[in-house]
Amino acid sequence: MGTSTSPTAAQRNLEIAIIGGGITGLALALGLQSRGIKGYKIYERAPGFHEIGAGVGFSPNAERAMELLNPDLHAAYRRVANPNGEDYFQWVDGYATGELIYKLYLGEGMFQGCRRSDFIDELAKLVPVENVVFGKQAERVSEDAEGRPNVIFKDGECVSADIVIGCDGIHSRVRQLLLGKDNPASYPGYSHKYCFRALIDTCKVREAIGGDEKRGEYLTSTRFMYNGLGGHVITYPVAMGTLVNVLAVVSDPGEWKTDDGRHTARTTKKEAVEFFEGWQAPIVKGIVDLLPEELDKWAIFDMMDHPAPRYNDGCVCVAGDAAHAAGPHLGAGAGFGIEDALALATALEQLDKTARSTDLTEARRVELCSNALSVYNKVRYERTQWLVRATRKACALFHEPLASHLRSESNARFGREISQLFHKIWDLDIGQMVEETIASLEASEIAAEEVRETWLMGSL
Repeated sequence: MGTSTSPTAAQRNLEIAIIGGGITGLALALGLQSRGIKGYKIYERAPGFHEIGAGVGFSPNAERAMELLNPDLHAAYRRVANPNGEDYFQWVDGYATGELIYKLYLGEGMFQGCRRSDFIDELAKLVPVENVVFGKQAERVSEDAEGRPNVIFKDGECVSADIVIGCDGIHSRVRQLLLGKDNPASYPGYSHKYCFRALIDTCKVREAIGGDEKRGEYLTSTRFMYNGLGGHVITYPVAMGTLVNVLAVVSDPGEWKTDDGRHTARTTKKEAVEFFEGWQAPIVKGIVDLLPEELDKWAIFDMMDHPAPRYNDGCVCVAGDAAHAAGPHLGAGAGFGIEDALALATALEQLDKTARSTDLTEARRVELCSNALSVYNKVRYERTQWLVRATRKACALFHEPLASHLRSESNARFGREISQLFHKIWDLDIGQMVEETIASLEASEIAAEEVRETWLMGSL
């Protein structure tokens, strides 16, 4: 990254500071790398790459975005993705009957799950070590006289860049700096849901499910969701079928409070067992009983109550959960971070071409950088804000009681509504998003040039 003695704007490549080395940050880095933009650095607060959470899956839209970002990124995902036993989402009434509610086709070989840590490890191998700095916690962002951002880290180091992109997750410091520390939109809000999650040995899950061997194999080979009053349980295989990712979500009418302000709290399996005690499907009770005796419960926070009014300001922006954190209920949060990364990489590729082929003053470079981030915001804002709202709606559907005397009608309605939500995610034309980004960038640059020429003519 640049310093106060760096050469003029016309003599140097684009410099990009990526704050945060999670899935979104690494995906963006690989997207820039594949476009020949080498002047980026990832600043990660941890001493190494680390991803919170157990399992993750990527829907068809996210896979298409990976392919366009960087084929190596998509190949990395496929190396660790667990093949589906059956390419369907399946919802089961876990509360009363244990009967199938609805099946939704995913597409051949789509929406495979993996361990987050395995995926991060694969991505980290693709990023040159000289492009990553660990132990760096962003504290402040300031601007120089021309509007170029400087990141001041907690250890006192100051780094200047053309663009700063916050990929620092739901607790984003960059979002706070961008929107203001007193702005409610700088902080996530409690969705009144929390969850228990674990990776459990597949053989133990099959034993707990009971029944014949084939049934156990089937129920642990693909995604199942067990719906019920005020809660739901999701299971799917990871680690090449050796583990089952379990996520048990429960409703909480109260406020989330912990002494340290964290979104996790220690508890015991007893709390989960007591919540699901009234559920009639033996499979749910069997799965919950396999949770560790002591574990964390994870509060589900999102950006629903106080959404960010924008994702950019000048030459600073946020992406992924730092911009639009949503709950896990549609399995799309990480995938939307990949989409963000593609939109940003596309805009910055066009900007880098301009920077390399044109003599630019610092002021003009700042103007172009700010413009590129405005285009990113325009392209991504509406869709990503929709996801936050849609995820809440999906969870409400999972927790809605089924009318026993109208079961077939209730199941059909559930199927229609949940299909609409998922297909709005999956059916995005990723290529069209890229084209829209390029077209918007070109149109905005032409408009800016016309304004500049008008101003110059008027000043003569």
